[in-house]
Amino acid sequence: MKGYPTSYAGMFQQRRDNDLEITSVVIPLIQRDFAQGRLDPRVNDIRSTFLDALHQALTDGRPIGLDFVYGEVNDGTFEPLDGQQRLTTLFLLHWYLAFRTGRLGDPQPWTKFTYATRPSARLFCERIVENPPPADVSGCLSSWITNQSWYLHPWRSDPTIQSMLVMLDAIATRFQDDDLDATWDRLTGEAEPAVWFQLLPIDEMGSAEDLYIKMNSRGKPLTEFETFKARLGQMIEHTPRASEFGHKIDGAWTDLLWEYRGDNDIVDDEFMKYFDFVLEVCEWREDRIRSDTPIRPERRAQELFGEDNPRHREHLAFLFDAFDVWADGPDIQATFGTFFTTAASTPGIRLFGVSPQVNLFQSCCERYGEYTGRTRTYSLANTLLLYATLIHRIHETEDAARRLRRLRNLNEASPDELRVENMPKLIAEVEEFMRSGSLNALATFNQNQVADEHSKQEFLAEHPELEPVIERLEDQPILRGALAAFDLDAATAAARVAAFEAAFAPEHWPALTGALLAIGEYQRDLADWDYHRFGSRRTEGVWREVLVDRGDRASLARARAVLASFLDTLAASPGPVEAQLEAVVDKFVADRVAGAKLDWRYYLVHYACMREGNSGIYYGADHALGYELTMLLKTVQRSWYRDPYLYAIWRESGCPEEVTDPRSPGGGTGPWFIGYSTHPRWMRLERSQTGMRSVPGGIAVQAPAVEEHRTTFESVCRQHTHVVETEIGWLLAVAQQQRDGNLVDTEDRVQKAASFLRELISAGL
Repeated sequence: MKGYPTSYAGMFQQRRDNDLEITSVVIPLIQRDFAQGRLDPRVNDIRSTFLDALHQALTDGRPIGLDFVYGEVNDGTFEPLDGQQRLTTLFLLHWYLAFRTGRLGDPQPWTKFTYATRPSARLFCERIVENPPPADVSGCLSSWITNQSWYLHPWRSDPTIQSMLVMLDAIATRFQDDDLDATWDRLTGEAEPAVWFQLLPIDEMGSAEDLYIKMNSRGKPLTEFETFKARLGQMIEHTPRASEFGHKIDGAWTDLLWEYRGDNDIVDDEFMKYFDFVLEVCEWREDRIRSDTPIRPERRAQELFGEDNPRHREHLAFLFDAFDVWADGPDIQATFGTFFTTAASTPGIRLFGVSPQVNLFQSCCERYGEYTGRTRTYSLANTLLLYATLIHRIHETEDAARRLRRLRNLNEASPDELRVENMPKLIAEVEEFMRSGSLNALATFNQNQVADEHSKQEFLAEHPELEPVIERLEDQPILRGALAAFDLDAATAAARVAAFEAAFAPEHWPALTGALLAIGEYQRDLADWDYHRFGSRRTEGVWREVLVDRGDRASLARARAVLASFLDTLAASPGPVEAQLEAVVDKFVADRVAGAKLDWRYYLVHYACMREGNSGIYYGADHALGYELTMLLKTVQRSWYRDPYLYAIWRESGCPEEVTDPRSPGGGTGPWFIGYSTHPRWMRLERSQTGMRSVPGGIAVQAPAVEEHRTTFESVCRQHTHVVETEIGWLLAVAQQQRDGNLVDTEDRVQKAASFLRELISAGL
């Protein structure tokens, strides 16, 4: 049977061009409950939007089409397979206008509407037709109905009846102040009804129930995507691309996403996540930031693609392009695989982060719009890279690989700049950069990194043969494109890059912290805070803090010089990296011992345990590194940390359990401290509370308070000429001499103190 356009009232009228006769509408058992009256935020928005569209069409707007209504006609009864929700709302709208205008008493064919899903719903539809309210009823319409004697108590738990009551209240609120006679005429007019649909009676296709089961998502609440797709199609009806949209979203675009479908074998979620990306990009292009208050995607789309937006054609063009470049172009995985990689050994621009994925389109369809806490699962950096790739594909830009690499570098160097409030500017700059290639367009990104990109660009213009070498260095996880810690030199670049790749592998970090310090002071200092940061034995981010410029390039001058000397040393000394690092350390220690210059660098290089602080952070005394230090495991002094000198003394003395373990009494893990570095730190013996601490002149020793222990303590002290009593207490003196205006140890205080600690313990203290 051929379909035809009609209205709800018109479907009950005999047509001249066929013998179809519909005398009633029955919602079949296989259908779900009436859902448009449910009380939840999503349905509230759907109901409000639908009634807005009906009201506009029935008052001062143009007619509205409600798409297809499918169904089977048996002996004059139409049983809808698709269209139940719309037909129910239209029935309730006709009922409201009819009783308000005094027309419900006349025989009305459209009143033959009922539900077969529940006897209660069927009876309710009959009762409201038979028992209309007074035309001038005031107040809540549902309250009047539920107070009638014919309203049965069990109906309060029927979801379809309750949804109908909610819808009736919403209809009354929306239409009560209108000219209802004129509204009725527009609703039921035969020539040009204000609300119409394409009625499609189905025959020769098997039973309605079999067909119903075959139709995707029937019998279930409409998915978010189904609702959005329908609304978006209506929104763009005013544009020349409306028909094209319908064909593509159900054709080529669905085929495009089918490869990425989930376990449910549908692509609704994937569509919505990619649409979310497109909508947000369009909002950013209008310099708009989405609020934290959730907004339905239909409303966001209306603001972007509706006729009232002067840029709606631009946004619609981007929407089509964002799908078409993938649907009409080469394989998506191959496209992204050409540009990106996640492995150091594979050609391409290396992507970093948690579980990086080369196919940025696929990961967008899987994760866009999701959050872990307050963090976007699909990062803003990936959003910019995906957008940049789209711009390249849409406009066929030149030199895409180099431009994407530079954008990767800038993303990684701009964690403070990559914020949602900056995205309108960043999106605009990325588009201009991908189309022009000018780094000057990137004004919102980290400007130190922009300067670094300029330097690399100039260097490679003179030495293009070194581009693969520089790219290898950029792809190192510690650096991630930031090369401010390097002076690029054509003669040494290849050797230094190879040495960096070998030495900065994670398995070498414990030894690397000492070997670098043996070459020179490479740390980042914040003198005002008495804060000094070295590398870490196991944390990549700490090395980034040391070698990646977050301030100006000048702040890395010292690290740059040390790193260059270190890499040149390794490049000139063939052999396993472990042996090379050990040789650097051994030479430095031997030179310091021979020169009787045992400064703080000697101790930190010689004793690996003094570099165990995972944060790489040290605090000194009087804003300087010396013989009083704290070594932080974490980043603040409010957590437990080590005094590296006392920790080394404890370790060199054999890790005696007699030393108090304040973090875990009886735990035997040595001395721990908490609090500001300016507070004295005493390593104490559990039994006698004898204390030791490192001070500029040697090792201060605190006598026990108990007389019995003090006598033993003094006896041990007087056996050593190097243990003296001073005005401020006992001191285990360490031989020193002047070096550049400072007293520097000429003998190893750690070994001397460890020996003395063992004597105190042997004496019973």
